[in-house]
Amino acid sequence: MSCFLDDDNGTRVAVLMFKREELLYDIKNYAFIEGSVMDTESNHNRHMVQDVGETGNVDRVTRVLDLRVAKCKEFLYPYTKREIRRSVLDDKLREPGVYGIVLKVPATYSQTTLQLLEKLIHEYLVCEAVADWMSITNTAKAEIWKAKASEAESEIRVNVSTRMSRKRRRLAPF
Repeated sequence: MSCFLDDDNGTRVAVLMFKREELLYDIKNYAFIEGSVMDTESNHNRHMVQDVGETGNVDRVTRVLDLRVAKCKEFLYPYTKREIRRSVLDDKLREPGVYGIVLKVPATYSQTTLQLLEKLIHEYLVCEAVADWMSITNTAKAEIWKAKASEAESEIRVNVSTRMSRKRRRLAPF
């Protein structure tokens, strides 16, 4: 995560960066664990679950990550709003080394909130990718991962909405 002072009107530019390698590591790790604990007599089914990071399979994960990063930018809309710079977009498969989310936040925005958002978004991206993969290879577990992703999504939304304005706290509880 990086923060820069923007002199326009007392705002800061914060960049949340998610390394593709780190996301893939967690996705592969969770898929490996899910495959290891599967109750199955067929090793083929187990390997299908665990092979999320193999050539060809990782393309599906890339598409899911691209979609979910775009969705995260929409969750954070008040802070990620940007003017249109390019009018031509394509659906070419790209494998960026780093997924970035640029936020323009008030100068009083909390560093700890940014750190929490960074962790929650990482968890959300990983859980969505695992849920998508499980929906293909082990449908019984897909709902569990979807629920974890939904929980992370709701926490992201709550943290964004509670930080929209400054809160005043009373000096005395009574």
